[in-house]
Amino acid sequence: MADTLKTRVGRVIAGSVHALLDKIEDQAPEAMMEQSIREADGVIDEVRHELGLLSANRHLSQQQHATLNGHHATLAAQIDEALAQGREDLVRAAVARQLDIEAQLPVLETTLAEQTRQEAELQGFVAALLAKRREMETALAEFRRSRAAAAGPGAGGGGAAPSTAEHRMDKVTGAFDRLYERQTGLTGTARSVGLQQAAQLKELDDLVRNNKIAERLAQLKAGRAGKP
Repeated sequence: MADTLKTRVGRVIAGSVHALLDKIEDQAPEAMMEQSIREADGVIDEVRHELGLLSANRHLSQQQHATLNGHHATLAAQIDEALAQGREDLVRAAVARQLDIEAQLPVLETTLAEQTRQEAELQGFVAALLAKRREMETALAEFRRSRAAAAGPGAGGGGAAPSTAEHRMDKVTGAFDRLYERQTGLTGTARSVGLQQAAQLKELDDLVRNNKIAERLAQLKAGRAGKP
């Protein structure tokens, strides 16, 4: 992953919500907090995009590794046949090709190991960013509740209109599409993620996270039960 993107990931994860609130006390805090969440969304999209490219490249490397191994095995069988026919010239050609393959395989295996390591790192970044985004959303909700309580019952109510939320979603996905085109030269996804789909994706993320929490809790209980 590019150093600039790593720096942005680190800045989002290390950012303190309380420090942000202190810094923007005399400005427009709610707008600034929303901007921070949008920045987190942008970084998450970029990391997921890079993760997708890396996973595709690792898959291609695995395929090439399997192809070379298969070719090496085929050549071994062909060498036996050529020896039986007394065709030493063909045997020499096959052995030369086997040596070429044997020289390529360690390099390819090193590449696969590095791709696997980078993939795990990016998956960790995505998980950390999502956790940080949940923290930011919670802080924003608490901030809004505190301001509403301070304003009193006559302050008016109601949340953001769906059209406003749709507009914000379009801005986030539009930034991702522009990045995709710039990095790959391909047309952007030009997708239009509706609020219902976005809510379902968040629900899926929460479901996976809750399952992980339940598994960890079960492990802790099992560990305590096994103690004397």
